[in-house]
Amino acid sequence: MKPLWQLSAVEQAAGIRNRKFTAMNLVESALKRVALRNAELNAIVDLTSEQALEAADRADMAVSKGEAKGSLHGVPVTVKVNVDTKGRATTNGMTVFKDLVAPDNSPIVQNLLNAGAIIIGRTNTPEMSMRLTTTNPLHGLTRNPWNPEMSPGGSSGGAASAAAAGFAAINHGNDIAGSLRYPATACGLSTVKPGLGRVPAYLPTAQAERGLLSQMMSVQGVICREVKDVRLGTEVMSGHDPRDPWHVPMPFNLEKNGLPKVGYCRESHGYPVHEGIVAQLDRAASLLEAAGYDVEQIKTPSIAEAARAWLRYALFEMKRTMEPVFSQHGSETFNRIFSEYYRLEGLADAEEYLLGIADRTRQVRDWNLLLADYPLILTPYLMRPGYPVDHDETSVGVQDLFGSSIYSYGVNFLGMPAGFVPVDLVNDLPSGVQIIGQKWREDLILDAMQVIENGTGIMVHRLWEREFN
Repeated sequence: MKPLWQLSAVEQAAGIRNRKFTAMNLVESALKRVALRNAELNAIVDLTSEQALEAADRADMAVSKGEAKGSLHGVPVTVKVNVDTKGRATTNGMTVFKDLVAPDNSPIVQNLLNAGAIIIGRTNTPEMSMRLTTTNPLHGLTRNPWNPEMSPGGSSGGAASAAAAGFAAINHGNDIAGSLRYPATACGLSTVKPGLGRVPAYLPTAQAERGLLSQMMSVQGVICREVKDVRLGTEVMSGHDPRDPWHVPMPFNLEKNGLPKVGYCRESHGYPVHEGIVAQLDRAASLLEAAGYDVEQIKTPSIAEAARAWLRYALFEMKRTMEPVFSQHGSETFNRIFSEYYRLEGLADAEEYLLGIADRTRQVRDWNLLLADYPLILTPYLMRPGYPVDHDETSVGVQDLFGSSIYSYGVNFLGMPAGFVPVDLVNDLPSGVQIIGQKWREDLILDAMQVIENGTGIMVHRLWEREFN
């Protein structure tokens, strides 16, 4: 029998419901795994073992009384340190926030707890959660379980490292430019970046609201080892919370009329895409076709235009809202990297920003029209293999990472949901494909991701085989 920590969240929840094992068994298994691997990986930076064991005891007592809470009753999860967990510091990777204790839970934390999940720890993020690798002066560097010299991605690199190492099957993260999908790519995991309004977000510790574009682009999600757990975790976190004015309380699974048509886009927009990644795209397309999907190679509205808009307008906002904090309290390295971000496309001025936000509607409309005909679009994600932990510390590295991932932050600018699923190794590191979907159709994205996973296998099982064989 597999160790309990290796089971999917779906299997863990079912095992507790069916009394095959207890929540205490499950939490103890997860914590033993954390004790074995976390010192080298530094994925969890705020371990909540005492509270988790107490919660497991309560969960087992509830089961014995027939009072199990919900679909994640007794299941261990992790939460990123940039969202509020009541009584814990919301550090966001910054020393200046090390004592910023949350007075209440963020919506996603409350939704996980309402479903019966048990938080075993909180995961690392880079400074201000705005870097494509995960390190900061407060908590240190997070390592990739596949290769400690390679980045676990950012900003949810702690969540991805924890998932791949086997600490929890469901790991919270968030995404404003790719912070769910970069780490999922780096660590061989699956995720869905939900669309705007799907998962509620709010920070009780926040002193001011974010910029308008940031509000429209930033979303909460989960990083998981298996697609079925992404579905379960995303659906749980989608529960309504009136503190988020953008949230729309609607069913997660909508009506399906046969398999949706899939548009297949291989355009690299001038980046020298790695041949191994092109091969993975072709393989994913073939798997979907074999499952009955009608896959057609298409040309999309320019994702490069959306990506450039992200760089000009999102960074305009961030310079005015975030820079006052990190320029004073951030590390020299982080400030230097952010300066490189500004140079990628140049910053808009206030008038350009205003016009750019207005023009966003045109771009979204163009994509909506395409998605009306092709409800799913298969694209590259990161068009290069994984990268070293310090790859973004040079101008060349920053240009390379943003050039290779325009399908990431371009999708954020548009606000469309998009999933990532691993396919195979490239240069002995995980890689995979992205599926963009219609608004509110995360369910269709997950269906297609499941088909690909069924054909390629669960990537982290290869990692664990290396460890134990």
